[in-house]
Amino acid sequence: MESLNASEAKREFGELLIKAQYEPVGINKNGKPVAVVMSAAEYEALARLKEESLRAAIHEGLKDLDEGNVVDGESVIERLKSKVV
Repeated sequence: MESLNASEAKREFGELLIKAQYEPVGINKNGKPVAVVMSAAEYEALARLKEESLRAAIHEGLKDLDEGNVVDGESVIERLKSKVV
């Protein structure tokens, strides 16, 4: 993925938009990544994938509830505490 610093992105905004139609372009500020510019189509595809993944996780959770595959929250907290301490 190509990256530009924020000043370059501002100065070359039109070119940035053209490049983003073909691949995501990273934007850095003070040498650190702060944003990614991508085409609307790619963003929509990622949003759909995220939504599908969330729906699948919810479906799996509801299935576990129906089948009784659940644990008490207190026992989970206690197990986590014992591993951290």
